[in-house]
Amino acid sequence: MHPSAPDDIPGLLDAFDQTIQAVIDLGWSCRDDDFETETERPGWVIKDHISHVVATERTFAAYRRREVHVPDDGPADEAQLRDEFARAVDADVLARGRWSGREVVTELADFHPERMKQLRAVDADVETVIGGILGADTTFGEQLRARIIDVWVHEQDIRGALARPGDLDSASAAVFTAAVLNALPRIAAAGARIDPGQAVVFDVTGPVLAREGVRVRIDEHGNPWGALLFSGQDRPEGDEQLEVTTIQLTTDALTRRAAGRRPTSQIRFTVNGDEQLAERLLDALVIVS
Repeated sequence: MHPSAPDDIPGLLDAFDQTIQAVIDLGWSCRDDDFETETERPGWVIKDHISHVVATERTFAAYRRREVHVPDDGPADEAQLRDEFARAVDADVLARGRWSGREVVTELADFHPERMKQLRAVDADVETVIGGILGADTTFGEQLRARIIDVWVHEQDIRGALARPGDLDSASAAVFTAAVLNALPRIAAAGARIDPGQAVVFDVTGPVLAREGVRVRIDEHGNPWGALLFSGQDRPEGDEQLEVTTIQLTTDALTRRAAGRRPTSQIRFTVNGDEQLAERLLDALVIVS
């Protein structure tokens, strides 16, 4: 993949800083009526996206994970934690419902430097385990990637509504693209239910250039699982022949589909191989809500 996604904390923090600053700059460029422009997320206007970004970051900054009862025979109720966090964010978004779009942008612009100072002061690397606000423990690196993906998707929603494309070659775009490619084994085997022995290759033509493939195999228990083709760990055995389908599409088409913003029928792609298999995989490709 080129450019490659950042893999250290300074790089991830810089990507996060850049995509939020892009949201702020887009907000400053809006006229008053622009904030009410509908976006590709159904029911959301531009102001909703900016409100969601600032409300989520404020909630993350102030939130303290509440301990939940862990039953002897099972894990903590992660859904309860996610719902609690979502309710806190939704309440903050609703509280800004009567604000003007410019007031919401001003709040984000004022809060963002404080938030970045807080994050840059964290003494952790990408593998440092932290309490997962939304449930199970996670690493600092994974939480940063999740926040980059979320904000960058909102940035692209705003750009689409304003017809101001950009940042498709950014570090945040690379983080999102990498997340899609890393999810391919799960999506191919469980989501798209691709038959064992078949393989699919994604050829992403840019601005983020990427190529990744996955084939479905059967494990020792008879369950399907996906293996990345270009990992160097998975190779055909003996005379085994692969049926390979290649899907070629742009970074914009891949990421808009993976964000659930456009159905397969509304993105442009070309297929070399089994077209029905390609469409089934693209239909299952969504990685964020």
